[in-house]
Amino acid sequence: MGRSFEELVAEAQDAPVDGWDFSWLDGRASERRPSWGYARLLGDRMAGATAALDIQTGGGEILAGLPRLAPVTVATESWPPNLRLATARLRERGAAVVADDEEPRLPFRTGSFDLVASRHPVETWWAEIARVLRPGGAYFSQQVGPRSVFELAEFFLGPLDGSGRDPERARDAAEAAGLTVVDLRAERLRMEFHDVGAVIYFLRKVIWIVPGFTVDRHRARLRDLHELIEAERPFVAHSSRFLIEARA
Repeated sequence: MGRSFEELVAEAQDAPVDGWDFSWLDGRASERRPSWGYARLLGDRMAGATAALDIQTGGGEILAGLPRLAPVTVATESWPPNLRLATARLRERGAAVVADDEEPRLPFRTGSFDLVASRHPVETWWAEIARVLRPGGAYFSQQVGPRSVFELAEFFLGPLDGSGRDPERARDAAEAAGLTVVDLRAERLRMEFHDVGAVIYFLRKVIWIVPGFTVDRHRARLRDLHELIEAERPFVAHSSRFLIEARA
């Protein structure tokens, strides 16, 4: 508390952002979690699966935290720092991690899995998911919804088109791939940033919120944001999430 703009900037620039762990933000930023509890629900489904795939696993944090994995569990990841983290973390749980470029085609045989999962995928390749699912298998995913964290993005970038990532579009795409959507829910969730360092860390880690973000490029607006937080505290935004489950 009471630290200068430059001190907060320097600290946030030096913080490591590998993996998908946000504990660095404890006490500095907060986000209300979706009511459905994705990890708990995924754990329930994983307990009954024989072969499971987690697409874009990040650092493997979600899988590693589940009470039980399917006898055959595989994860994919493309970003090298996350790939190293996930490989080390999931090896202990008996899961394999495959380097993948996050473009179709998925590097697995048709009908390989009875459960495919993905938390916050950059893009969902519905036809490929349908291909690798066994008959009766399920895709279970928590995704970023429309206009997520737009208050923060628009602070730096100005007005944006928020029409993408609509849950109903996801339903249409799943059904077009031959899947049946059995659950679809959406929520908007309050976020609070209590200092500019927390914003810098968040934007360095969640790189699609302000594409091309750097402290040097956005220093003037960061200083404006610092002064705003100091005067009004905190900066409030809203994340957007939806849960979708679709069966083959």
